[in-house]
Amino acid sequence: MFCHAARQRGFCYVAIVRALISALETRMDEPTAKGLAAAIGRAVRDGVLSPGDRLPPIRDLAHELALSPTTVSAAWALLTRAGTLRTAGRRGTVVADTSAPRAGRYQQALEHPAAFPLDLSTGVPDEELLPALGDALRALTTAGTPHSYLDDPVLPELRTALLASWPYEPEALIVVDGAMDALELVLRPRIQYGDRVVVEHPGFPPLIDLLEALGAVVVGVSLDDEGILPSDLSAALAEPVAAVVLQPRAQNPTGISMSAARAAALAELLADGDVLVVEDDSASALGGPPPVTLAGFLPDRTVHVRSYSKSHGPDLRLAAVSGPAPVIDAVRHLRQLGQGWSSRLLQRILLHLLTDPESRAEVDRARATYAARRTAFVEALAAEGVEVGGVEGLNAWVPVHDQAAALVRLASQGIGVAAGSPFQVLPDSPHVRVTCGLVREDLAEVAAAVAAAARTGGWGNRAR
Repeated sequence: MFCHAARQRGFCYVAIVRALISALETRMDEPTAKGLAAAIGRAVRDGVLSPGDRLPPIRDLAHELALSPTTVSAAWALLTRAGTLRTAGRRGTVVADTSAPRAGRYQQALEHPAAFPLDLSTGVPDEELLPALGDALRALTTAGTPHSYLDDPVLPELRTALLASWPYEPEALIVVDGAMDALELVLRPRIQYGDRVVVEHPGFPPLIDLLEALGAVVVGVSLDDEGILPSDLSAALAEPVAAVVLQPRAQNPTGISMSAARAAALAELLADGDVLVVEDDSASALGGPPPVTLAGFLPDRTVHVRSYSKSHGPDLRLAAVSGPAPVIDAVRHLRQLGQGWSSRLLQRILLHLLTDPESRAEVDRARATYAARRTAFVEALAAEGVEVGGVEGLNAWVPVHDQAAALVRLASQGIGVAAGSPFQVLPDSPHVRVTCGLVREDLAEVAAAVAAAARTGGWGNRAR
């Protein structure tokens, strides 16, 4: 409707915008963000706007409706979070198709029609390398009852244990339900519709899904062996940026860890301004080199998220978040509107795992095993002529000649890997993500199969 005709001629665009303005004016009860959001919702309900229709730019619509651009932007944010609107790259903002749920990037990467005998697509830890829970569970004699629903959401003993290995001295700290819960709680109150957020390329698909759901403009920056390229970040900062989200260690999917020199260079670029830095350290307890953080340079603007899913178990669903007091206070406020706190039972289990000598030894053994598996896998690929970067973590980011052909070839051999395209923010050559940390045996044979798949051409072509 609106978008199709608007692309044809300038005068047609003007006429269509005016028709939309008229439709909104008759449906808008009050000149507020909520009033405009309600008017758009009614226009969709009444069939005036249809899925795929492109809406005018925020400033144009604000001028025609005699509203401020901030009001229109806030309305767009409400509608995006409600699923009524979505960003569509260069097409701008369009009406979303709500008739069927849209698969997120990560679902696209991991969804398979059948199970694989060797599934290396998942990114999850090896369950045989997780610390045993027997002693921790036996220590839980009662569920415990808080004195008040406003009690500190973090057990004091756990706070002490967390801070003992934290990479800097934070102003405030809270425990939430995993890394993605942390990212949403930190970003949701700060990201307005149309805000530009810098992320790594390639990056973590659920983060990209979250930012798109918030109505953010996702800006990809490339990586080298030391982390985000300063030149790319500098170019991105030429226009206003609300936040930079990065993985400082064992970056998923590449396995790259940020160097101390690179952290200093990025901090220098970010020194002027008020850009929020969010660090997602999902491999904290399994990391090899000492932790690196921008908080040492920008403590008043850095949020550091440390997840324990990879090292201690995904079902613990716990992550610790540190940062400036105003940011952590906002997270605490949002949680009070919902679940209030993360289960103190789970916190007590994590406390045991972090302080018990045998549990700590089990995590140390897991770290060494993952490192050995990844090193052997990367070296075996190199022997086959396939070069892979990164230094640690559970995954390898493998370049392939043809993504679809590589996936099919490996599937025919009973091996599942993740398609690389959902991880890619910028145009790039084809890749697949291989969770090599799950390869317990026959590692050389698995690497040879992956290398052969990497050389496989398109349909009807033989491996080259």
